[in-house]
Amino acid sequence: MSTPSRIKLGVNIDHVATVRQARGTVYPSPLEAAGRCARAGGDIITAHLREDRRHIQDADVYALKEQAVLPLNLEMANTREIVLLALDLLPEEACIVPEKREELTTEGGLDVVSHSGELGRTVRLLTEAGIEVSLFVEPDIKQIDAAAELGAPCIELHTGSYCLAEGESAEHELSRLINGACHAQSLGLRVNAGHGIHAENIEGVLQVPFLDTLNIGHSIVARSIMVGIENAVSEILEKIRTYARGGDCEQ
Repeated sequence: MSTPSRIKLGVNIDHVATVRQARGTVYPSPLEAAGRCARAGGDIITAHLREDRRHIQDADVYALKEQAVLPLNLEMANTREIVLLALDLLPEEACIVPEKREELTTEGGLDVVSHSGELGRTVRLLTEAGIEVSLFVEPDIKQIDAAAELGAPCIELHTGSYCLAEGESAEHELSRLINGACHAQSLGLRVNAGHGIHAENIEGVLQVPFLDTLNIGHSIVARSIMVGIENAVSEILEKIRTYARGGDCEQ
């Protein structure tokens, strides 16, 4: 029998940097935000260093790593420049995500099946450097199988489709997430989840079993405008405090 254990919260601070970059100032500081998230009880700091540097900058991730406020999860595209930076930075975790210059935010999961060769090389390089690698994927059995075959110890399930859906569509997307998490757990993968999660839809996401970490960013930063980032983090932590990782999976 599984025992209740609090799911970890990774706070994505990208949009603290978005506000800063909008005016080209030195504030607000992602590093200060990370410290406040730690004081509120957050477990991990997540930052996406995009190729176009639209928000988080190189100096931000190096400061976050050097100060070691919390373990750093670097979201990253599978490009030579970013992979080399990750190998120099050595974050505790790295989540490989798809990235398109024209998108407002990450729009879906990696196609691990079609890009297993190049992804496999990056997984090996990062793993050999001591970085725990996760692959950001849809709750699709073929993609999860492909991730496991590459030797990645972890996946992050894309929750965006569920978070945007309503009615029967939402039920369908939640079922996909549950089945995906169960399948990943059966393969020995650690299961994280993220994208589009906020206080109003998080209870549905918490029906997904075997989750280790939820990565939440935009909604926390948006809420922090009203209540401060420490309170925004605390509100999410209160929602997830009773989560139990175990669950019943259909055979």
